[in-house]
Amino acid sequence: EKIKHWATMNSNQGIQELMAAETRASQIVAEARVGRGERLKQAKEEADTVIASFRAEKEVEFNTALLSVSGSDTQSSSALKTQTEAEMTKMKADFDANAGKALQVLLAKCCEVDLDVPAARIRSAQKAAAAGN
Repeated sequence: EKIKHWATMNSNQGIQELMAAETRASQIVAEARVGRGERLKQAKEEADTVIASFRAEKEVEFNTALLSVSGSDTQSSSALKTQTEAEMTKMKADFDANAGKALQVLLAKCCEVDLDVPAARIRSAQKAAAAGN
């Protein structure tokens, strides 16, 4: 009977040790999850910082390039303005020179009507009329 009692106590003690080990394992897993979440949050913050600095660097490069190309240089902007005005003047002169010709071509095409009926159309109409009777 003592052996049974001793075996039961060992069994109960073994179960308690297993339960304690399971509790410790659950705590370790929970701590690992929290740690992983914190590491992910920290990595995201670091990535956001890197992205922000990269974006700022590229914006500075873009603005520098933009100023060098278009520049506050009044000479290049006045040259562009002069060129644009010259092209506009040339286009207006071309329009004025060709407006009459274009109108004549349009009127000629509008008034040009062919009154001849193709033979195939006549035959088709005749067949349709014969079939209708």
